[in-house]
Amino acid sequence: MYEDILVPTDGSTGASAALGEAIELAAQFDATVHSLYVVDVASVGAEAGTVDLVESFERMGEDATEAAATRARDADVEATGSVATGSPHRAILDYVDDQGIDLVVMGTHGRTGLERYLLGSVTEKVVRTADVPVLTVRADEEDGAESDEAADDDAGDERT
Repeated sequence: MYEDILVPTDGSTGASAALGEAIELAAQFDATVHSLYVVDVASVGAEAGTVDLVESFERMGEDATEAAATRARDADVEATGSVATGSPHRAILDYVDDQGIDLVVMGTHGRTGLERYLLGSVTEKVVRTADVPVLTVRADEEDGAESDEAADDDAGDERT
């Protein structure tokens, strides 16, 4: 059913949870897991030292994608990693097209609060515009990521 599964990663808990799901699916379907880290050059800006900063993010991306590939290989799943620069959702969609990806697996956690509303969610943009299925995965609360709904419920409890 799936031959190539993409997991965009930023090293977050949400990305780690998505990677776990992708590895399980890849094992079932004998698929390859592709991990992709995107350096968002728009958020870096055009200030002095930008080249050094981009290179630093690229090194972080290489570490993140290599860790993801190692985790997949440890589960006997074929894996590859890549680092791209540009707008994250656009780079993800380009990778999907260029590599013939069958499924994208993404974490739902990333930007939160006001920043999410101002900048938009990468996951949401990919879900809305991808030509392939997109599976979204929540991070487990025990991993330190509390869902927005749980946080909203807690806030509501305090008011009553």
